[in-house]
Amino acid sequence: MTKLALAGVAALALATGVYFTTAHSETAPTAQDAGPAEGTALVAVTLPDSLSAQARAGKQAFDAVCAACHGQNAAGKQGFGPPLVHPIYEPSHHGDGAFFVAAERGVRAHHWRFGNMPPQKGLTRADVTGIVAYVRELQRANGID
Repeated sequence: MTKLALAGVAALALATGVYFTTAHSETAPTAQDAGPAEGTALVAVTLPDSLSAQARAGKQAFDAVCAACHGQNAAGKQGFGPPLVHPIYEPSHHGDGAFFVAAERGVRAHHWRFGNMPPQKGLTRADVTGIVAYVRELQRANGID
């Protein structure tokens, strides 16, 4: 029994050594390991066949103010901001009011590692209403509602 136990300990030690020298080595990441390039979209977004008039106005406001960080069609932007076409932002988790508060007061980072979102100056309530309509229509087209 002691030979068997000794063999088990030796096998465990060998496996631990292999694990730490291969899976956790301190080598520089390769281009393949690097992940998405800065500025690339974080999710694929399917566009709805058409947008309501309110969402079309919201798209204009979104493109002018929000897309710089949240990406084209709210797909997120690596290194800048999260996708809004994502289950985290579904109405049952982040209601429409959360968008108004975010635009007016900013948001402390809590779901993503993009840093805090500053308040967005110059947006009217009507602008944010349109932005919410646009984002919600994008979400519904992508099965988030």
